[in-house]
Amino acid sequence: MRLIAPLFALSLAVAQAPALAASPVNQASEEAAAAAVQLREATARLDAALSANDQVVALTEMIRAYEKGLSALRSGLRRAGVREQQIVAEFDARRDRLSRVLGVMTAMEKSPETALLLHPAGPEATARSGMVLSAIAPALKAEADGLNSQLREIQTVRALEESAANTLAQGLGEVQEARRLLASAVTDRSNLPVRFGEDPEELKLLVQSADTLDSFANGIIGMEKDVGAPLADFEGAQGSLPLPVVGRILRGYDEPDAANVKRPGLVVATVPAALVTTPWPATIRYRGPLLDYGNVTILEPAQGYLLVLAGLSQVFGEVGDVLAAGEPVGLMGGKEGPAQEFGIGFVQNAASGNDADLTQTLYLELRKGKETLDPADWFVMNPIVGDTGQDGTTE
Repeated sequence: MRLIAPLFALSLAVAQAPALAASPVNQASEEAAAAAVQLREATARLDAALSANDQVVALTEMIRAYEKGLSALRSGLRRAGVREQQIVAEFDARRDRLSRVLGVMTAMEKSPETALLLHPAGPEATARSGMVLSAIAPALKAEADGLNSQLREIQTVRALEESAANTLAQGLGEVQEARRLLASAVTDRSNLPVRFGEDPEELKLLVQSADTLDSFANGIIGMEKDVGAPLADFEGAQGSLPLPVVGRILRGYDEPDAANVKRPGLVVATVPAALVTTPWPATIRYRGPLLDYGNVTILEPAQGYLLVLAGLSQVFGEVGDVLAAGEPVGLMGGKEGPAQEFGIGFVQNAASGNDADLTQTLYLELRKGKETLDPADWFVMNPIVGDTGQDGTTE
């Protein structure tokens, strides 16, 4: 009976446990696989972009598709990583019980069959022991099937991570080349509508005299000429604007940072060299270095409104250029590692829920007149572009 007792306890535990839930790794695998296809398709567009009439538009679409695929892949890997951690925790919690069961099974395997069929208390006890063993067998099978299922889940996660790393390594060179070509194509383009023939002298003086971003933006509002901004219903787009960069919201409007400093805008974490685009038809009112914000682009999507984008490494276009929605305004700084290192590092960070690859930050501020507006009321904080780190929210 010493051999039977642990098995009988196990049979009761399995019988009382709820049925095993369907594996969430399957969904995560499907999402990650779809994202990998999206990445491959995006990088395959490079040749088509080089032959397109408007290379700026084609290259922009390619880069943005790659970045959205990257964000979707991160989401799938994160969910798969969470499930793997849950399985490992379950194994750890059941380790003692499983060890006892394995010990009993090993002992039974080594015992002669005739000994198992006999009981020191006589034939009646032997019969009862046989009944207990027959009752335990289905429980043991259910336990073994559950363990095998969880082991297969972990194998699925491992295969998913390896495939993702290979996909990233293969596509990195293509997207890096696309970014380089985009910067050149934007510089060479000369067919944009222009509101100003050259930088107004007043703007140059304003840059020299401004001591805060607020005073600089207010100065630009005060410089407004009697020339209408692009004709589009900007106010009617409230709540539906896409964020200008793929990333994760680090801080919201007026949310204090680690130093308890509040800023009236969003701080978005991005991958190195992320593409920044205009979410709405807009005129470039300023582009270049400003104070300690790095490179800044200030767009005017409608008369009296300004969209401030700060922290870029490269800025495209010239003051007075009128851009269509989705056109590039610059690139973030930083640099990905070599292809293989980038792929493995990205996968490990994503699977562990670590966003260590989001090393760059874009500051976004929306203003009406001399007042700042909460961008959360204007932009769509969706799971790809505004990942808050909670699955199903906004990288």
